[in-house]
Amino acid sequence: MSHFLTRQDLSQLAAYRQQLRRRRFRGLLWVSGASSQARGLARECLAQGEWSAPLWVGDAAIDDAADRAHDSASVGAHARAGVGAQDRGAITPPELECLPAAKARTRLGGEHDLVVFDAASPGTGLDPDALGAVAGTLVAGGLLVLLTPDDDGRSPDDDYRRLAAHPWRPEQLTSRYLERCHRLLVGFPGMLRWRQGEGLTATPDDGQESPFADGSCSDNPCPDSPCRDSPDPDCLSPDQAEVVRRLTRLRRRRPLVITADRGRGKSAALGIACARLLVKAEQQRQAPLDILVTAPRASSVAPVFERLAALLPEGQGDERDFEAPGGRVRFIAPDALTDAVARGEAGGPGSLLLVDEAAAIPAALLGEWLAAFPRLAFATTVHGYEGSGRGFALRFRRHLEAQTPQWQAIELRTPIRWADGDPLERAIDALLCLDAELPTAPKGARVSASCPGQKLAELPCTTLDRDVLARDEASLRAIFGLLVQAHYRTTPADLRALLDAPATRISILGTPRAPLAVCVCVDEGGFDADLAERVLLGQRRPRGHLMAQSLAAHAGEAAALKVPSARITRIAVHPDWRRLGCGARLIQEAARQAEQAGKALLGASFGADPELLAFWQAQGFRPVRLGLTREAATGEHAAMVALALGEHNRDLIERLSRRFERQLPGLLAFELTRLSPPLVLALLASVGDRYAFDADDRFSLDGEDRFSLDADDRFSLDADDRRELQDLARGQREPALARPAIRALVRRLASLSMSSSMSSSMSSSMSKARSKADDDHDSLAWLAAWAFQGRSESSLAQGLSLRGKAQVKQWLRDAVGRALALLETLSKAPGRG
Repeated sequence: MSHFLTRQDLSQLAAYRQQLRRRRFRGLLWVSGASSQARGLARECLAQGEWSAPLWVGDAAIDDAADRAHDSASVGAHARAGVGAQDRGAITPPELECLPAAKARTRLGGEHDLVVFDAASPGTGLDPDALGAVAGTLVAGGLLVLLTPDDDGRSPDDDYRRLAAHPWRPEQLTSRYLERCHRLLVGFPGMLRWRQGEGLTATPDDGQESPFADGSCSDNPCPDSPCRDSPDPDCLSPDQAEVVRRLTRLRRRRPLVITADRGRGKSAALGIACARLLVKAEQQRQAPLDILVTAPRASSVAPVFERLAALLPEGQGDERDFEAPGGRVRFIAPDALTDAVARGEAGGPGSLLLVDEAAAIPAALLGEWLAAFPRLAFATTVHGYEGSGRGFALRFRRHLEAQTPQWQAIELRTPIRWADGDPLERAIDALLCLDAELPTAPKGARVSASCPGQKLAELPCTTLDRDVLARDEASLRAIFGLLVQAHYRTTPADLRALLDAPATRISILGTPRAPLAVCVCVDEGGFDADLAERVLLGQRRPRGHLMAQSLAAHAGEAAALKVPSARITRIAVHPDWRRLGCGARLIQEAARQAEQAGKALLGASFGADPELLAFWQAQGFRPVRLGLTREAATGEHAAMVALALGEHNRDLIERLSRRFERQLPGLLAFELTRLSPPLVLALLASVGDRYAFDADDRFSLDGEDRFSLDADDRFSLDADDRRELQDLARGQREPALARPAIRALVRRLASLSMSSSMSSSMSSSMSKARSKADDDHDSLAWLAAWAFQGRSESSLAQGLSLRGKAQVKQWLRDAVGRALALLETLSKAPGRG
C-alpha cells in the first residue's frame, strides 16, 4: 500500500484513467495539501501506470529535502506492505521531464500523457500562463495533476512576486484570483480531488451534465486518432484535410485566415501543406520554394517542422529551418521579418508567408506583410493562452477588406488530441477565462455618431470594487472578454493582475455585465530621493513603475522617478461603440481621478502605431519616448505618451516633449531607419502639433514673402525653400540637393494633419495622393521616409512598386509637386482667409 493513496484510491484512479482512455478525454486530479503531501502523492501517481511522456512543471526540485522525509516514511510503508526497493524506484521514472514554470512555453507543440503542475511547493505558485501552455500539450487519456495548498486560495502564493510592484511585498497583496480558482475547481464535473483526511473523491456535477454521462464509444479502447474518417491519409480530421487542401491552392491576393481552438491541429496542417508544396515543386521541376513561417515564438511552430521531418525523411533541418529537394521552409521572427520586408529582402512576386498565432501579432504588422506577400495564410487560436482569435478577426478584418477583399476564412472545429466535450478543456477555459467572449452591447442605446456627447454623458462611468468583481463571474468574463478582443497580447496572467495587482483601478462605461468600454490604471513613481538616486545610478531596479523608470533611464528625466504618476495599462472599447468618444471619456475620468490623488503625470505605453498615436494625441497626450529596437515577439517599437495633470506640472511634460522632438530626426536617420513610412509621418506630426494652424493664421504660396504660422515657427518654408521645391517638381534640381526644403515641407504638412479643423480637408486631399500600386502607403509618408530616414532608391522602388532609378526620381518630383499643391489647397480652406 502506498503512503497517501489507499487501495480504494488506487482502484478509483485506475477506473478514472480507463474511462478517460475510452472516451478520448483528458482528466484533472486536484491535489490540495501541504507541499510534502501534495508532492508525495504526485510521485505516487507517477508510479501508477506506464507513462510514456510525463512532465513535472515547477520551480522546486523533485528530490529536494522536503521530499526526503516522505521518501523514508513511504519506504517503510512499502516495506510493511511487501513492496520492494525495485518497486519504489518507479516513483520517479527515468523518462520524467522537469521544467520550471517560466519555461512552460517551450513545450508548445509537444505531447504528454501526464503533467504534474506543482503550485504547492515553496518558491512556486499558480502561474496562469504556464498552466495554460502545458495543459494544451496533454493528449487523449492524459492526466493533469494540479498541486495547490489547502487554504482555499486565501493567501498569495510565491508566484505573486511578479505582481508585487515597489513598495509592496507579495504577502501584502490580495489573492482574489486564487480564491476564484479554488471556488471554480470545487465545482468542475468529471474531476478527482485528493485532500488530507478525505482521500480521493469525485467532484459533484453541481447541476451540470457530467462529461461522462454519454456512453457513446465507452466500450471502445482509446484510438490513436479522432473517431472520424479523414479523406487525407496524412490528416487526422476532415477539417484538417480541408485546411491542407486550401493551403496548397493559395491564390494571389486571396489570403486564407484559419481559426481554431487548441488541439485542432492547425500548426500541423501548416506543416503538411508545406511538405505537399515542396513535393509539388520537385515533381514539376519548379524553382526551389522559399517558404517563410513566422510566429511570436519559434516553439509555437514546432509542429510545422515536426510534420515536415516526418513526411519528407529525405530532407534535413531542425525546428527552425528545413530543406528538401523542392525547396526550403524557415522560421523568421516578426521583428526580423518586418526588417527584411523593409529592406526588400522578403516578399515580392511568388513569395509565400505562413503566420501562426497571428492573434498575438499587431494588426498593423500583419497589414504590412499582407501588402508585401502575394500568397499568405494567417492561423490563430480562437481561445488562446496569449491573444484571442476572435479579437484578431475583429481588428484585422479592416486590413483584409481594404487590401484583399477576396480573402477566405476557415475554422477547424474537430479536436485531434482529444474528443469533443473534453472535461479538461472545459475546466482550463473556465479557470483561465480563455473562452471569455465579447459582451453583447445593449440594444437600443447606440450613440449617434453625429451627436454622441449627450448620450455618452447619460451612460454610467464607474470605478469597480475588485472584491465584488472577483465574485461576479459574469461581470468578470464580460470585462475580460472586452480586454482580450481589444489587445493582442492579453494573457491569462493579466486576469490575475486585473484582480490582485496593487494600486490598480478598473473603470468602465456602461454596466459590469454589459461594459461598453473599460480602462485599467496603475500608480507609479513617488520614489524618495535616495531610491531615485540609486535607480539613476543603475544600482536598483524596483519591480513595476515602467513609465517612471523608463523616462528616467531612457529620456534622462530624473524627476519622473520622484513625482507620483499614473499609467493606463489597458483601454478597450466595444467594437459597436468605437469612434464615438467612449475611450476619451474614460481617459478623462482616469485623468480626473489621478489629479485628485495628487499625481503629476498620466501616461501610457503601447506598440507604436499611427492610429494609436493619433488617438492619444487627440486626448492631449504628448509622445515622450520611442523604443530604439523592435520587440522580437511583436515586431513593434514601444511608444510612450504622457499628459500633465495640472498647470504646475506642464514644465515636466515640456522638457520631455522637447527632448523627444530634438532626438527624433537623428533617430530616424540612424537607429530608426526601418520604421514604417506611415509611422514616420505620424511621429513627425506628433512633435509638430503645437505649430499647427490657429483660426487666425494666414499664409500664401504667392509672392516672395516668408509664409509661416508665426515668427518663430521652426517648420516654415521661406522663399528659397519654395523656389527649390518648385524647381525640383519641374525637374530642374536633384532631389538630394533639396532635402532640407523637403523636410520642412513634410513637417509642415505633418503638423497640419494634427489640426482638427483641417483634418477632413487633409484627408480628402491626401486620398488623391495615394500610390496606385499600394493604397497602404501614401506619398507623403514615403516622402518623409526618404527625407528623414535616408531610404534608398531600391527601398522606395520596393515599397512603391517602381522600377529603376529614373522612376524613383520622377516619383520624388511628382510627390513634391503634389505636396505643394496640397499645401496650397489647405491655405484656401475655410477659416484660413
